[in-house]
Amino acid sequence: MTTSPDQPTPASAQSSPVFPRAGDDALLDLRERLQRFRPVPQLDGPAFAGSELGVGPALLERLVEHWRDRFDWRAQESRLAALPWRQTERATVPVRAIVAEVPDAPVVLLLHGWPDSVLRFERLLPLLDDLTVVAPALPGYPFAAAADPAGLPPTAMADAVAAAMAEFGFDRYVVSAGDVGCDVAEALAARHPSAVSALHLTDVSQRHFLDAGPELLDDLDDEERAYVEHGRRWQAAEGGYMHEQSTRPWTLAAGLGDSPAGLAAWIVEKLVRWTDSDGRLENAFTLDEALTWVSAYWFSGAIGTSFAPYAANDPKDWPRIQAPTVFTVFPHDLVNAPRRFASRFFEVADWREYARGGHFAAWEQPADYAWGIRRALELAQG
Repeated sequence: MTTSPDQPTPASAQSSPVFPRAGDDALLDLRERLQRFRPVPQLDGPAFAGSELGVGPALLERLVEHWRDRFDWRAQESRLAALPWRQTERATVPVRAIVAEVPDAPVVLLLHGWPDSVLRFERLLPLLDDLTVVAPALPGYPFAAAADPAGLPPTAMADAVAAAMAEFGFDRYVVSAGDVGCDVAEALAARHPSAVSALHLTDVSQRHFLDAGPELLDDLDDEERAYVEHGRRWQAAEGGYMHEQSTRPWTLAAGLGDSPAGLAAWIVEKLVRWTDSDGRLENAFTLDEALTWVSAYWFSGAIGTSFAPYAANDPKDWPRIQAPTVFTVFPHDLVNAPRRFASRFFEVADWREYARGGHFAAWEQPADYAWGIRRALELAQG
């Protein structure tokens, strides 16, 4: 049974210092905003036929109606609060993380991306119950500990995560990541190599070709050149979000942080287009699941600070990563690099391409994603 979004918090579920809970006033405010949802005229007509114009009015109205009348954030919140959260006490940048510790087991660090959070790994965690798993809420993202400054570029995130892992008592671990998490993982391996025994990644950061100079671009083979050309076409067709988040994050955050419908449209568009969903949200997420991801941003107010990895000038000014690296490549991810290109930046020890899955592979295909972690662990131990 679902309950109204403005249902008071039970006495047994009040906020704790470790897991952030939304106040009753925040739930009431959200409900009132959703009640005032105002559909706006959309582009229509022959000139726009066949164009990919974003989240359609029918899906958005369905999301708003479900969020307003049936979605139960308190139930989701209680489920998430029951996870084994820990928070640093001594680190300069506070870090909050899920820490599922198994005595004497290998340690795996999971790094999420955008526009998600540690929720990316929710279906994966049961498959790793024989390992010690740490999944930090990256600074500036949902569930993160409050920090000053509020948002950090990937290198600063890597330093914060390394400090947190040391405080939690883990000095060596395998790092598994996707999307923004791959930027953090790469910086972590470059800046704290003694801590990283192996890497498992789902993609090579697009920054490697977007910021590349002629010394790299002139050295590409035909397959790599086709990849770069595809990446640039993808940026032109699909990368508007990245350009706006990079160049005008304050302006964008003002609208998304004030309008739940706008926030839902911004995030759910990616949940549809970046997954192996055939263009239908429910092939990858139920409405409750999608709205849990959106609500995590809404109640934390983190949408603006989550833009930091895009807006910060954060060059990758380090040598090739030497930690053995496993890549698992999923066909509906954004822009998949060929192995030769990845090998320019990483010591690629294994490479596996799958037939299904997209950008949120740990969510969409958790068993296949887990294979990459297990393979990285073998390399770390061998």
